[in-house]
Amino acid sequence: MHKTRLAKLNDIDNITELIVLSARKLGGEYYDKSTIGHALKGAFGVDTQLIKDNTYYVIQQNEQIIACGGWSYRKTLFGSDTNNIRNPEKLDVKIDAAKIRAFFIHPNFARQGLGKIILDKCESKAKQYGFTQIQLMSTLSGIKFYKKSGYVGQDFIFHSMYNNNTIKFLPMQKRLD
Repeated sequence: MHKTRLAKLNDIDNITELIVLSARKLGGEYYDKSTIGHALKGAFGVDTQLIKDNTYYVIQQNEQIIACGGWSYRKTLFGSDTNNIRNPEKLDVKIDAAKIRAFFIHPNFARQGLGKIILDKCESKAKQYGFTQIQLMSTLSGIKFYKKSGYVGQDFIFHSMYNNNTIKFLPMQKRLD
């Protein structure tokens, strides 16, 4: 039986393990090992601000965290606590888009609807907060999932990472009304 709940600060080690496993296994179908290794140093990882804001969720099976993801009313679009492009400033619901953040699924539970459970919860909460639009930065492995959920994106970007490496992402957005 799966249980969805808000993440807590004492979940960080387990969430980190999940992110590393998911990035290497599921992301490994789209990115090489070196790119994933560099992404795990900032582009992928835990953002404790989301946990503190009560906008980050985990799904557990028994005591194991098997999925995580969240949304944000802050300007940071993606990245972990170690990312250098963070902006904790709050968004203006009248003009800004809420952010979908840091979705990772355990490879043994991929493609079973867990991401959709969290995404629906995040969209609903963002809408309750007053947002009419939402955006995210999709990994290559997430594009198909987000498109199925109504997100659109056009132009890929190459995000600069550690040691002059880059990772390919697709900015995507959706109207919530």
